[in-house]
Amino acid sequence: SSSFKPEQARVPPAIPPPTPPLSKFKIGLCQLSVTADKERNIAHARKAIEEAVEKGAQLVLLPEIWNSPYSNDSFPVYAEDIDAGSDASPSTAMLSEVSHALKITIVGGSIPERCGDQLYNTCCVFGSDGKLKAKHRKIHLFDINIPGKITFMESKTLTAGGSPTIVDTEVGRIGIGICYDIRFSELAMLYAARGAHLICYPGAFNMTTGPLHWELLQRARAADNQLYVATCSPARDAGAGYVAWGHSTLVGPFGEVLATTEHEEAIIISEIDYSLIELRRTNLPLLNQRRGDLYQLVDVQR
Repeated sequence: SSSFKPEQARVPPAIPPPTPPLSKFKIGLCQLSVTADKERNIAHARKAIEEAVEKGAQLVLLPEIWNSPYSNDSFPVYAEDIDAGSDASPSTAMLSEVSHALKITIVGGSIPERCGDQLYNTCCVFGSDGKLKAKHRKIHLFDINIPGKITFMESKTLTAGGSPTIVDTEVGRIGIGICYDIRFSELAMLYAARGAHLICYPGAFNMTTGPLHWELLQRARAADNQLYVATCSPARDAGAGYVAWGHSTLVGPFGEVLATTEHEEAIIISEIDYSLIELRRTNLPLLNQRRGDLYQLVDVQR
C-alpha cells in the first residue's frame, strides 16, 4: 500500500547498488596464524595473498589484527602510523605493494593504528593500483564481561572510529566493519542503504561467543539486507591469551553459507555473483515493503 511510505523508511532514501565493474568473481579469505613476530606475520600474510590469487581470487580479505597478538598490551607495541608512509607502516606497505603487483583488491583485515596519541583498530582497503582507497576505524569497541568466560575491554587502549566506511572498488561497492561492528544491525542497514553489494567484516570472535553468534550474525546481516557478507578470522591458537574461534565464511544474499572452514589455517576461495542480489530482492521485495509510516533508519552523515 502506498500509505506505508516505504521510501521514507530510510532517510535519505536508499541508493540502488551501482553497476559493478565485475558481476562475478572469486574472493579469497585468508585465515592466518598470528605470532608475536611481526616480520613473520607480514611475510606470512603476503604469501597467503599470493596463494589466494594463484587460485583465482580477485578480492582478498585478511583477518582482524593479523600483524600482532590480540591483546591490550600488544596494541601499542605493534601499532603503525599508516598516514606517515611505508617506513612507518610496513604492514600496509606490503598490502600496497602486493595489491599493485598482482592487480587485485585487498581488504586488509585490521592492524593497530597509531595516530598522534590515539590508537585505533583499523582496516585498510587497497585497489589494484596499490593505492589506499579507504580506511575504516572500528566503530564499536569490544568491551564485554561474561563472568567465568571472557572479559575484554578494547577501550582501555583503543579509540572508537567515528565514521562508517563504504568504498567503490573494481569488485563492487563494499562496506567495512570490524568484528564487534557486526553485532550492530544499523551499520549493515546503513551500508545497504548506501548501495553496498558486499560487507566485509574481518573479525576475531572468541570461544564463548563464536560458537553461538559468529555464523548467526553473518547470516542475519546478509539476509536482512539481501547482500553478500564475508568474514575472516585469525586461525585458532589455543595457547594465546585471546583464543579466536576461526570459521571464516562467505554468506550469500539469501543468508546461505557459500563457503566456510574450521579453526585451522586455511585459504577459502569462493565465487561471488552479484546478479543474485537482484534476484533475491525481486523474490523478496523488502525494499518496497518497509513501513516508513512506522519507523525510519536515519543516515546521519548523509
